[in-house]
Amino acid sequence: MKKIFKLLVISLFILFTFQNCNDDYDDLVYYKSTNTFVWNGLNQYYLWQKDSPDLADDRFSNTSDLNDFTSLFDTPEALFQHLRYQVGIVDRFSVIFNDYDVLEAALQGSSTNSGADFGFKRKLAGSTEVFGYVRYVLPNSDASAKNIYRGDLFYAVNGVPLTVNSSGYLNSNGISDDSFTLNMANYDNGNITPNGNTITLSKTAYSENPVLIQNVHNVGTKKVGYLMYNGFYSNYKNELNSAFAYFQSEAISHLVLDLRYNSGGSVQVATELASMITGQFNNQIFAQQQWNDKVMAYFNSNNPNSLLNPFTATLSNGNGINSLNLDKIYIITSKSTASASELIINSLKPYINVIQLGDTTIGKNVGSITLYDSPTFTKENLNPNHKYAMQPIVLKIVDKNGFGDYENGISPTISFIENFENLGVLGNADEPLLSMALSYINTNGRYHFYSNAKVFEHVTESKNLDGIEKGMYLEKQ
Repeated sequence: MKKIFKLLVISLFILFTFQNCNDDYDDLVYYKSTNTFVWNGLNQYYLWQKDSPDLADDRFSNTSDLNDFTSLFDTPEALFQHLRYQVGIVDRFSVIFNDYDVLEAALQGSSTNSGADFGFKRKLAGSTEVFGYVRYVLPNSDASAKNIYRGDLFYAVNGVPLTVNSSGYLNSNGISDDSFTLNMANYDNGNITPNGNTITLSKTAYSENPVLIQNVHNVGTKKVGYLMYNGFYSNYKNELNSAFAYFQSEAISHLVLDLRYNSGGSVQVATELASMITGQFNNQIFAQQQWNDKVMAYFNSNNPNSLLNPFTATLSNGNGINSLNLDKIYIITSKSTASASELIINSLKPYINVIQLGDTTIGKNVGSITLYDSPTFTKENLNPNHKYAMQPIVLKIVDKNGFGDYENGISPTISFIENFENLGVLGNADEPLLSMALSYINTNGRYHFYSNAKVFEHVTESKNLDGIEKGMYLEKQ
């Protein structure tokens, strides 16, 4: 896929750049402005290119007209936002970064991090007040050495109460600082009550291994593997594969895959994970890509197989995949489950029985690529004058039958919302969501569930604060 993509970007640059302009190609000074890079990249790759009027191929008669237009915008960010299609409604996920090093690190789960992963909820329906809670604590981090644990609540950061008054409210309240103080609270019969305690956390460079928990539970005569997997990061695919080697050695008969806090990542890693779960569908279509018309035309004419993501027996690094050959999978989800996690659910359904437990997912059925300011939009011959890079939505992902319409999320088989009175210990058999999954397996689906937990509206989570909200992307070099 990486070689095909490189050929694609070179060919598309020749075929489409200023295809309706009168200037000769030799007259184009590619590094004329960062804004020109933004327009060029979106004009070629943006999924909704034909829906954005100022991205139309015939919008400008020549290069000078294009430069006059792009110069109307003071910053690349301003132009990028202008060119996006129905921001927040249709295009909810395209982003631009002024430093591609930060972008690349975020895509691989690396950031400055305190080690406490947070979720944020609205206190009351219609209220602007927000509270935070600790979802999990990463090992060998600053938080792991502090008196803070899963389920702890806070209502303010650095003494400033959390609200939803602006999109950057968490950063503006100091959680982006290298050191910040949480003002803690208790859960009191559905109310979030300040308790006077504070905890100060410090952020350091940290790479998160997304394989947080792997263990096995005996349920009657059944051996059930449990995997909490929190991000589709290619740097940790060997660790993911090792988890499945462990499950193989334990001869598990069932698997619970916990994606409740997994907001996505690499399509390639998702395909490999699906192949680890199964194994009996090698080389069959797991997922298919749908790009904009001009990119689809190129692929269909030159290499239509490049639009397919087949099940595989090997990782991209050449290592053999440890497959379980399962015909059923139990997947735990929440309002934070997105993109590559949803790809797993949607694209496995035509092949095996998928039992989804928890809450409805976010609804991200589209993916992105990283575009750099270079003649081929790769990291070769980069513009030395800046470090901007874009991560625009460029494709939709569908299953082998062409289905991928889950913009409103994927509904669970069994609905169950986390209860702030009892979040439980992740990986333990009595943690409510895992307990529900184990009971479902033990009774072959005859167990009846109910929850009297108070439901709080989901706002965001700490992983979104790096700017890669609900990321699903294709990798390239």
